[in-house]
Amino acid sequence: MKLIIEKNKLSLNPEQFLRQAGYAYIRDRRSGQESFVRRLTRDHYPRFHIYINSFEDKVVFDLHLDQKRPGYQGQKRHNAEYDTPVVGREVERLRELINKSSQEAGFSGKKEGIF
Repeated sequence: MKLIIEKNKLSLNPEQFLRQAGYAYIRDRRSGQESFVRRLTRDHYPRFHIYINSFEDKVVFDLHLDQKRPGYQGQKRHNAEYDTPVVGREVERLRELINKSSQEAGFSGKKEGIF
């Protein structure tokens, strides 16, 4: 699920915002791709997994829920949820944090979108 917001709604850069929201930076050893995760338990899985794409005036947070790691060697894909109520609630939590921080900082702008 994607959360698209205008950059002027963030009082911090996207990476700092995610850290404040409880996410930790990770870098995939194999692909080198950077992302952020938020564990739901003490284990590595399940976890929310989010990628950031920045454009001129917008930031796209692309979120899914990793249920478990790949099941066998050589498997690249894992069991993930993209458009479920659990993922939707996490998007709503992030949106509320963005709105709260922008109100505290006195920012204004158009409403963000969820896709």
